[in-house]
Parts: sequence; C-alpha cells; structure tokens
Amino acid sequence: MLSRFASVFSVAVIFSGLLSGLVSAEEDKLRIGNETIERVSSLCRLALTASNFVVEVEFKVSGESSHLFGDGLALWLTKEKKEEGPVFGNKDKFEGLGIFLDTYSNGRHSYSFPRINAMLGDGKTSYDVGTDGDATSIGGCSANYRRTNVATKLKITYVKDKFLDVKIQYKAWDDWSDCIHLKNVALPPNPFLGFSAMTGDVSDAHDIISVTTYSAILEVSEAKPKKKSIFTRPRIISSSSSSSSAEGDEGTWLGFFFKLFLFAGVCGGGYYGFKEYKRRQLYGRGIGGFGGGIPMGARGGFGGYPSGNKRAF
Repeated sequence: MLSRFASVFSVAVIFSGLLSGLVSAEEDKLRIGNETIERVSSLCRLALTASNFVVEVEFKVSGESSHLFGDGLALWLTKEKKEEGPVFGNKDKFEGLGIFLDTYSNGRHSYSFPRINAMLGDGKTSYDVGTDGDATSIGGCSANYRRTNVATKLKITYVKDKFLDVKIQYKAWDDWSDCIHLKNVALPPNPFLGFSAMTGDVSDAHDIISVTTYSAILEVSEAKPKKKSIFTRPRIISSSSSSSSAEGDEGTWLGFFFKLFLFAGVCGGGYYGFKEYKRRQLYGRGIGGFGGGIPMGARGGFGGYPSGNKRAF
C-alpha cells in the first residue's frame, strides 16, 4: 500500500472561510425531490452564516498517468479553521462535514474509483486512511470525474436539520448525477468552507477553478382554492357521464320543441278566435232582430213585406 504525505499539495489548504472567486448569484431554482430551493443571493466571504445554503464548485482532476494516480482532494464544512493533517491534507478528528473526492484505492472494495465519499465528524472519531473511510462513511458514489472533456462540478445543498444533498456534473453540461442524499443532517453553525488536496508516491493535479455559494430559501407551495362562480348552476352527475350527457342534450332539445309547438298553438288559436269574431260581426249586421238590417215599419200586415215597394237586400 502506498503511503500518503500531507506535505505535498497541488491546491492550497483550507480556505479558512475566505472564499475566492465568488460571483453574484442570479435568481435560480433547484429542485431536489419534493423540495424547491430558491437560490437568492451570494454568501459573505467569511464563515457561512446562512442556515440553508448551496455550494457549487468547479474543479479539475488531471494527470499524465492513465492507470496509477492519486490521491484526491476534499471539501470541508467544519467548525474549525485549517490545520494540516493526514486526511487529504487536513487534520484528523475534525468536527463537521468532509466530502472526499478519492482517486486512489487503499484497499479492496465492492465499488470502483474515482469515488466520492462523505463523513460527518464529531471531533473525536478518526478517518481511517487504510480503508478509505469505509467505517465512517455516511454516503458516497462512484463517478469518473478525472480527465474528462466536460467541466466537472460538485453541488452541495444543505437545509438545516432537514437534508444534505450532493450532486456531481461530469457526463455532460448541466447533467447532474445524484450522489448523496441524507435526511436529518445537522452541521455545525456558521461552518468554514475550505479545500485541501494530497498526493503521495503517485500524483495528480487538483485544481479548484471556481467556488460559488448561495443562501437558499425553500419555496412554499400552497394549493390555491378553486373559485366558484355564483352563477354556476348545480349539475346532477349520474354514474355514466356519457349517458347523462346524451340524456341532458336530448332533454334540452325536447323542451325547446315543446315550447315552440306551444307558442305556435297559442298564436294559431288567437288568430282563429279573431277570424270568428269578425265573421260574427259581419253576419250580425245583415240579419233582423236585435240590430237587424230591416226596419220594422217596412213590414206589412202581420209581419208581411209591403206589396208595392220592392227593396233589395
């Protein structure tokens, strides 16, 4: 087994929270499971004071060798500032989170390398270099992020006491692969963000290209109540929607024709009554009796007609 030496670095040791290369954050949203993170502003250049945050790191691991290389680099979110040591260049028995991008296997494992591995230190437990931290690992994934043709990035999202999420981009641009997702994770308050790297008998180049940090706010999604119109007529829905719809349409047409037929009947009856009235008026003026057309004095004898004077009707 090749030994590791903490004295050889290709990247500066822990940043001690003084983040270089911070950029202004545009409003963006990050979807993690059922949660939506609104990344609203960049953090300050000291310890991370936000309770919830997102850290994006663009890095590069490269070297001439294609089969023997190492050892790797680490990202730290710890209570303490830098102190050189055997764990990827940082001290052992740290308190906080260590995420290790390990490119050299010191033992036999069921997974392949390069490897991303995480440990939550309590300030008392050691990281076992010989077993690549198997006993203290809280999660990890294998990803070939070394010597890629795509910009390699690591994205760490932390929501206090809720979850820790780690994703990596190494296959294609904006193609994030899930690596670690843990619930109910508690990090030290106001942790320092830093980076370290280590090489030994074998070597590699470890470059930190950019570091971007955001304060994160969980988006609150509330179901909006549906507005009901006061003009909406209640509708009876039967067990068969298609049959009820057909019956409703049929009933509507029958009602329309019934009303039309009734209206035509009323109009016809009115017209017939008016014609009958006019006929009765016409015949009443031409017949004797009450309002008859023949004067009573023109009749002779016992109601006979005069003999000498003809009258046309």
